[in-house]
Amino acid sequence: MNKEEQVIMGFRDLYNKMVWLNKDKMEDSLKGYKSSEVHCMEYIEKNVDSNVTTLAESLYMTSGAISKITKKLIKKGLIESYQKPDNKKEIYFRLTEQGKVIYKIHEELHKEFQERDKAVFEQVTDEQFDSMLSFIDKYSRHLDAEIKKKGNDIKSK
Repeated sequence: MNKEEQVIMGFRDLYNKMVWLNKDKMEDSLKGYKSSEVHCMEYIEKNVDSNVTTLAESLYMTSGAISKITKKLIKKGLIESYQKPDNKKEIYFRLTEQGKVIYKIHEELHKEFQERDKAVFEQVTDEQFDSMLSFIDKYSRHLDAEIKKKGNDIKSK
């Protein structure tokens, strides 16, 4: 296996291990909520004036899938929709108080996992961080360009 394959396999393996380690605690703490719903709520809380389009683009999902998720979240009382006075065409979302409780639980879990893994990150030098972040940025920009080649609305295909 060459270094490129090792890096890609390493990323995949790290991701899978993180998911496996975090899964039980996430499921216990967020019973009744799917990962896609929680991540949708996370995006809405962190990004003002979130709508179906911005959610679909950022979560790499179809607009149809996001519409289904947001309808479920509205029905569960976790988000609400609103319109701006100057734009009656676009529908935006924000968390309800109940949604903010779920968001806070999710954020606390991430902090707990970050604390668990702190021992590794404390050993990483600034230069190593800079190198890793530079690589991630380059790879991400490359993947963005590849996604763009497939068309503007790749999520609806």
